[in-house]
Amino acid sequence: MSFKDLGLSEPLLKAISKKGYTTPSPIQEKAIPPVLEGRDVLASAQTGTGKTAGFTLPLLHYLSENPKTKFRPIRALILTPTRELAAQVHQSVMDYSEFLDIRSAVIFGGVNQKPQAATIRRGVDILVATPGRLLDLHNQNLLSLKRVEVFILDEADRMLDMGFLRDIEKVMSVMPAKRQNLMFSATFSKDIKKLANGILNNPVQVEATPENTTVEAISQKVYRVAKGKKPDLLIKLISEGNWKQALVFCRTKHGANKLTKKLISSGISAAAIHGNKSQGARTKALEGFKSGKVRVMVATDIAARGLDIPLLPHVVNFELPNISEDYVHRIGRTGRAGADGKAISLVSADETTYLRDIEKLIGEKIEVEIVEGFEPDPNASTEPIKQGQGRQGGGNRNRNSGPRNSGGNSGGNRSSSNRSSSNSSNSRRRNDRRN
Repeated sequence: MSFKDLGLSEPLLKAISKKGYTTPSPIQEKAIPPVLEGRDVLASAQTGTGKTAGFTLPLLHYLSENPKTKFRPIRALILTPTRELAAQVHQSVMDYSEFLDIRSAVIFGGVNQKPQAATIRRGVDILVATPGRLLDLHNQNLLSLKRVEVFILDEADRMLDMGFLRDIEKVMSVMPAKRQNLMFSATFSKDIKKLANGILNNPVQVEATPENTTVEAISQKVYRVAKGKKPDLLIKLISEGNWKQALVFCRTKHGANKLTKKLISSGISAAAIHGNKSQGARTKALEGFKSGKVRVMVATDIAARGLDIPLLPHVVNFELPNISEDYVHRIGRTGRAGADGKAISLVSADETTYLRDIEKLIGEKIEVEIVEGFEPDPNASTEPIKQGQGRQGGGNRNRNSGPRNSGGNSGGNRSSSNRSSSNSSNSRRRNDRRN
């Protein structure tokens, strides 16, 4: 099948060809037709499979085929959890709309809002946004969502994890009841399906890969190691393996900073990216990593969501995530677009339970190796690490409630929502500063 067979317009086909794409990926092949038909869609696909194009291409087709007034009210809203993902999605929108009369904009926190507000005031067809900045500008009457025809929730699983459920409800409440809704997610958890029931109307469900499976092109390995020897083992692997580029995941911002300093002191160029970094610092670090000036990027899960790094050869779990699904998303940063990739996990005794849960989730045993001189501590406890810095934003607290209809009236949850409104609002502000 070709992109032309999907029914996309000539200007879009021209833009796709310019990007060097010839055939649609499985998620694009499955998602684009129902989106073009105007159906609500719930889609799940591994990262790196082209799901962004799965919704941007049919969206652009629809908007260009159904032009509106010169004023250009916001007709499509794409909501993402992080700044990096918002910027990435907006770049895709601009790339694919190169030969169309479509205006788009991206807004997120951490930067001056005035240029963003000025762009919106001039009129945009598509707005890509993070929840915090979107609601801030809406509450200041600097934008209106009353003319939105298509609402897209990207990385819905991370939205829940970051505690954005209340914000999603608020956004839905200020959009028209009649609209097309699309939800795209890296994972297909029960919570995602529950959220979808409150947003989507008789949706088409598409899935490019089985739930929570890992990309076949990714080679996975576990190094059992004493906790205190992890930094030195990582340095050994990078140096002796002559790794040119590696994305390393830490569980906390403090841990990311500490490891970055250790790598730099060992002569390995490295940069940390997490929520406490300014947007300018995050952008500079990412550009350095992509260009090869920075050899190792050390990141937390939240900051890394949405990073699109072509042909990334190595992903390292310096610390295993305590949520198994995050392992799948982490290693999905490599092995993208059919390329080979290696996912390495440094596992100490107190992460044994996390490893067992991950293997149960992906349905396979991961190869284990022990490096001489870095053996695990036989006397260390296998009790899981206490998660004093667990999920921020109350995501788990809010998962039991959700919007009740596609019109965005969340009145059915009003009682429980009001009781936690103050906490949720504070969580949203914290998350917006972080992301």
